Amino acid sequence: MFATGIENSNPTIEGGRVRRDQMEECGHYARWQEDLALVAEIGCGFLRIGPPLHRTLLGPGRHDWDYADQVFAEMRRLRIVPIVDLCHFGLPDWLGDFQNPDFPAAFATYARAFAERFPWVQLYTPVNEMYITAVFSARYGWWNEQLSSDRGFVTALKHVVRANVLAMEAILEVRPDALFIQSESSEYFHADSPAAIGPAEIRNAERFLSLDLNYGVRVSSEMYDYLLDNGMTREEYRFFMQHRLKRWCIMGNDYYVTNEHLVSADGRTKASGEIFGYATITRQYHDRYRLPVMHTETNLQEGPRGDEAVQWLWKQWANVLRVRNDGMPIVGFTWFSLTDQVDWDTALRERNGRQNPLGLYDLDRRIRRVGQAYKKLIADWRDVLPAQSLCLQVPVHMLRDRDGWPEGEGRG
Repeated sequence: MFATGIENSNPTIEGGRVRRDQMEECGHYARWQEDLALVAEIGCGFLRIGPPLHRTLLGPGRHDWDYADQVFAEMRRLRIVPIVDLCHFGLPDWLGDFQNPDFPAAFATYARAFAERFPWVQLYTPVNEMYITAVFSARYGWWNEQLSSDRGFVTALKHVVRANVLAMEAILEVRPDALFIQSESSEYFHADSPAAIGPAEIRNAERFLSLDLNYGVRVSSEMYDYLLDNGMTREEYRFFMQHRLKRWCIMGNDYYVTNEHLVSADGRTKASGEIFGYATITRQYHDRYRLPVMHTETNLQEGPRGDEAVQWLWKQWANVLRVRNDGMPIVGFTWFSLTDQVDWDTALRERNGRQNPLGLYDLDRRIRRVGQAYKKLIADWRDVLPAQSLCLQVPVHMLRDRDGWPEGEGRG
């Protein structure tokens, strides 16, 4: 699945007074027809996209489907397959933020309403980057609730993952053959000294929490104590262990040059740049969850040479081929996003209106060099890779689990 995405982040900043709606700031609302035509032109058969939650979910049982009705009808006409992103970093004002315990149930009801309105849609990412949502909102203090505490982080995490699980269940009741692609940030923390080994190990256990809870994988004893010490109850933990939906999931993992970190002895972190790279870190996640994989996000800003993004594209594609040739069932690749973004150089925390050259097209919808390179990559490879990786391995794996085989058995 060769994909791109419409950047639809919409968190709030400045104490909830300001919303950073990237679909508006990048011109998508005014130019959505042109954007979809560009997706078709570049050769992407799949598009990560979702209706803006804050504009669509107006209140309990109240929806404005105007955007979704128009855009999804056009995608269907163009035969672009949507991977529907229902919650991308922000909530409607009436729900507040991710500390709100009412969010999971309200979101599940919304997910069901979407599935009923668009029953032909099969692929979903209910909540985008659950780990990053919780970290940026409740540990770093950047977005939404703007908290900086372990308790705030655990509260956001348990609500976000519960919302994702309940949404998957609600969608499956409408469309039993739905598939869920968890677009989650794949992280690694390197110790910068022997004294930092302990803090780095804690961070490397913590990076799995969102997917552990989502897939019903038991966390380590240290992480269990951490969760309970910071507000998760035993009943809440048992909920995640009892709702095992792995059989309907593809592990989407995102990798950027910022995904690896150096940890110091006092637990502080800073960017390390690419050390292990996508292939090594993806193997760690695949070894833990044993699911089909999709590379669901990457990009790099064009620099003074003009070819930095193109080189990064080819490096990521080489990593995808490497893990595939090593036997990992990897089923897709994504350059995110279709167009340039605005103010992601400050993670949307500052309203500078600065265009970040990260897209396949700029904000005037002129193709960038990386867009030309991706178009060629798709044309060269789309008919070369055997269809078996998507059409055989994924369903066989899922059917075996659905038949009730114990985890890890009968896979020969």
